Amino acid sequence: VSQRAMSQVELLNQQISALRNQIAALEGALELSEARDREANVKIADLGRRLNVALAQRVQELNRYRSDFFGRLREILSDRENIRIVGDRFVFQSEVLFPLGSAELREGPQPELDRVAAAVLELAQEIPPDIAWVLRVDGHTDDVPVRPGSAFADNWELSQARALSVVRYLVNAHGIPPGRLSANGFGEFQPVNPADTPDAR
Repeated sequence: VSQRAMSQVELLNQQISALRNQIAALEGALELSEARDREANVKIADLGRRLNVALAQRVQELNRYRSDFFGRLREILSDRENIRIVGDRFVFQSEVLFPLGSAELREGPQPELDRVAAAVLELAQEIPPDIAWVLRVDGHTDDVPVRPGSAFADNWELSQARALSVVRYLVNAHGIPPGRLSANGFGEFQPVNPADTPDAR
C-alpha cells in the first residue's frame, strides 16, 4: 500500500511539475502578448498623432484656400450695391437676378455672377486636385406664399429652382465643373433676414 501511495505521490509530483511548466509557458506567452499590445498601442498612438497632424495641416490648407477665395470675392464684389457680404456668404438680391416669382434669370448679362465665376475659375487653378471643394448656391425666399397658378408649389420649390438656375448658368456660361457646385433651396425656413417687415422681405 505504501509503495502504491508513493508511486501516486511521484505521479502527482510529475503532473504538478508539468503544470508548472505549462503555467510558466503561458505566463511567458502572456508577457509577450502584453509587450506586443504595448508596442501596438504605441504604434496606434503614433499613427493617431500623425493622422491628427495631417488632418490639421489639411484643414489649415483648406482654410487658406477658403480665405483666399472669400478675400478675392470681397475685393471683386464689395463695391456692388446689390450684393451684401454676410459672414462667409455673398447675398445677392433676388430681384437683381430674377423677375418676381420666376426662377429664370433675367435677360441680358449677369455681371455679378460673371465676376463670381471668374474668381472661382481663377482660384480653382490653384487648389490641388486632391482637395474636394464645393461652392454651395443657396436659394431663400420670404414667407409670403407663392401666387395661385404659379409654376411652383411653394417657396421651397421656388428657392430650389432659383439656386439651380444660378448653378446651371455658372456651368453653361463659364464652364465651372458641375461636381464643384451644389444647388440648395431653403424657402422661407432659413430667412437671410428674419425681421417681420416689408423691407426685410
